[in-house]
Amino acid sequence: MLRILHLGKFFPPFAGGIENFLADLMIAQEQQGYQVAALVHDHQPQWSRFLAPIQSEKSDLTMNLFTSSLLYRVPCYGRLLYAPISPQFPFWLAKVLSQFKPHLLHLHLPNTSAFWVRWLPAARKIPWVIHWHADVITPFNKKLALAYVTAYRPLEQRLLSQAQAIIATSTPYLTSSLPLQPWLSKTQVVPLGIALTRLPVPAPHSEAIRWAESQWQPGVSRILCVGRLTYYKGHEILLQAMTQLTGGQLILIGTGELRPRLEQVIKDLNLSQRVNLLGPGSNEQLIALLNTCDMFCLPSLERTEAFGVVLLEAMRYAKPIVASAIPGSGIGWVVTDQQTGLLVPPQDSAALAKQLQLLINTPSLRYQLGQNGQRKFMQQFHIQPVARKITEVYQQALLSNLKSLKRQI
Repeated sequence: MLRILHLGKFFPPFAGGIENFLADLMIAQEQQGYQVAALVHDHQPQWSRFLAPIQSEKSDLTMNLFTSSLLYRVPCYGRLLYAPISPQFPFWLAKVLSQFKPHLLHLHLPNTSAFWVRWLPAARKIPWVIHWHADVITPFNKKLALAYVTAYRPLEQRLLSQAQAIIATSTPYLTSSLPLQPWLSKTQVVPLGIALTRLPVPAPHSEAIRWAESQWQPGVSRILCVGRLTYYKGHEILLQAMTQLTGGQLILIGTGELRPRLEQVIKDLNLSQRVNLLGPGSNEQLIALLNTCDMFCLPSLERTEAFGVVLLEAMRYAKPIVASAIPGSGIGWVVTDQQTGLLVPPQDSAALAKQLQLLINTPSLRYQLGQNGQRKFMQQFHIQPVARKITEVYQQALLSNLKSLKRQI
C-alpha cells in the first residue's frame, strides 16, 4: 500500500484554498486505498506547545470522512514575510519519516519548511513531488521580493532540481512561471479540485441559511467576496467599485493584516450601509452565504492569486463570477469569460463596477453563467478525477526514481 506524506503550510480550520484542497485530496487518496499523512504548521501561535510531543491528531473537519489519515501540526510562533516561524519543523519531519515510513513526499509550495527535505538523509532517500501552487515573485511587496531574490530562490531552485516530478495547477500559470521554466520537462498540469462532501447543499430553512438571510438587506443584489485580507486580494479596488454601483450589497469574508485599513476605507467611502466585513466565518456560514448570494467576486491584483480555489466553491453552487483577468494566472483558465463568468482588468474599479452592475441588472445572465459554471465544475474540478491524475504523477515519479537508483548501481 502506497504511503504518502504531504508537507503543507497550514491545514483547516485555517481558512485558505490550498488548505481546503489538501484536506479534500487526502480524503480522496484515502478512498483510493492509500495511507496518507500530512505535516503542517499550527496556524495558532502557542508558546505553550514549545515542548509538545510529536504526535498526530484526528480530524472530523471533513464530514467525518477523514478517518485513518494522520495529521501532525508542528508548533509555530508567528510568521515572517508570510513564512511560518517553526524551529521544530525539521525534528518533527525526521520523526514522522521514521514512524510513517512514506514511499513518497508531496511538497506543497510555497513553503519555506519544505526546504528541510534536502538536508534530512531519510527524506533524500525517497522521491518527492512538488505541487507548485504559486510563485513568490511579487511587484506589490518590496520586502518579500527582496527576500525571494536573496534567500528563497536559490533554495527553491535546488529543491526543484531534485524533485522527480512537479505539478502546476494551470497551463497559463506554468507558461508564465519563470521559476518553473528550467523544469518544464518534468512538470505536468493538474488542476486543483474540491470535494462535494465538504460543500453540501443546506436545507432551505436551516439555522445557517436563516443566519445568512439575516445578513443580506432586502431588495438588493447580493455580492459575496471571500479571501484573506491581504495585499494581493484587491479588496480596496472592490470597495471603490461599490461606490459606482446601484442596487448592490457586498459581504466580505476573511481575516488578515489589512482589516483595519479596509474598515477605514469603508468608513471613508461612506459604504457602511452597503458593505459588511464579517470576519472569518465558519464553514457552515460560508456555505450558507454561497447559497444565498447572487454573484461572487474575486478582484485580486497579481499572480500570487494563482488559481482561486474559492472560484470552484462558487461554481459548485452555480454562482456567476466576476474576477480579475490577471495575465499568467489560472483565474482566466478556471473562469471562462462570458461563459461561466465575467473577467475584468486587474486594478480597474470602473471595469469591475460595470460588470457587477451588468449582473445586477440582468438576472437571466446571472442564471446562465451560474449554470455553465456548475457544469464546468462537475466536469473538471471534482476532487476524485483530480486525485486520479495526481496518482499518475506519483507513478511516474516512483518509476523515475527507480530508474535513477538503477543507474547508480
